[in-house]
Amino acid sequence: MSKIILKAEDLDGYLTESDKRYISRMDGLYSQVTSCFTRLSQCRSQDEQGQEELTLIRLYNEMGSLMQELCGYESAIRVYSFVTPQESHPEASRLIAKLRDIQTENQEFVYYIQRAYEMLFKLAYGGMPGSNKNYLIVKTPVTRPVQNYAVHKITNIDEFIEHTVMCVMLRGALLPSMIMSKEIQEYSSHGYVTPFALFKISRDDTKREHNMEYMLDLDNSYFNRETLDGKDLIFADPMNATGGSLVTVVQYLLETGIKPRSIRFFNVIAALKGALRAVRALEHCQVFTLWMDPVLNDAAYIMPGLGDAGDRISGREGNYQRNIIQLIANYGATIAQLYRAQLREIENTVLKKIMQHPA
Repeated sequence: MSKIILKAEDLDGYLTESDKRYISRMDGLYSQVTSCFTRLSQCRSQDEQGQEELTLIRLYNEMGSLMQELCGYESAIRVYSFVTPQESHPEASRLIAKLRDIQTENQEFVYYIQRAYEMLFKLAYGGMPGSNKNYLIVKTPVTRPVQNYAVHKITNIDEFIEHTVMCVMLRGALLPSMIMSKEIQEYSSHGYVTPFALFKISRDDTKREHNMEYMLDLDNSYFNRETLDGKDLIFADPMNATGGSLVTVVQYLLETGIKPRSIRFFNVIAALKGALRAVRALEHCQVFTLWMDPVLNDAAYIMPGLGDAGDRISGREGNYQRNIIQLIANYGATIAQLYRAQLREIENTVLKKIMQHPA
């Protein structure tokens, strides 16, 4: 099996001394937070609970201010609540709270993931310059006294979206990639459907955060190098914990001679360390995230995080690794119908490689 492996120590080499100081300060604050968690779970009275909750709120506000300070210096990291008007923040906060909630089940989780990526698309492309407008003429179901049509005006962002390729880091990232591709299709003046490149990337979860390894399985990846060269590459993954999977895939592409025009990484939640690693390791890379979480635990999971987003989207199946067909089947007929143009592109990408390299 052909595999490319990247190690955690290689990633940390990209961090600046300033980055490391911010991360260390954040780790110290979160250590106080975890102590507060313990005390909060042991409170015996409402007064005690109220005091601990106030302490927890203060610490979270301190961590938020520290992350906002750092991102103010790093323009390549765009956090929704740091760069949008104050009145937009409660929507994002409530959505993230629903995704985090252990009681949010599969279908509701998928609904909020869809909403999250619609918001991320607007964050990245909503403020694009350009005075030109596109006009959408829509035939409506109203036919009396004559067939009715409606005219709707939208911003022309064709030049910003019609050189994009959707790069999927299987497995939890398949649905978010389909959502982003659908948004591009809807905002394109002629329904541009992005090409897809699918990369089977995983990490060795027997290891710890400090010695983690990331493995790109080329035999079970599906992509066309010519499609990627000179293009705007979009990666959509609900969780960016360490940045390792993104860096592994992109560095492999660069080593094969592919020169992307830009790289955009879209996350629902990104850990501070993962966002920094991504923009430090990769030129022309921007991270767009709905929410930033402060730290990673020793197993390289985001804290407070939301668990395994792939399992929460597709359902848990233990250690069994789903293939693409099984992933799509898990989504069900409603998702398949909504994203049918995207599924056709994915199908063509996979079948093209299978036909070129039959077993």
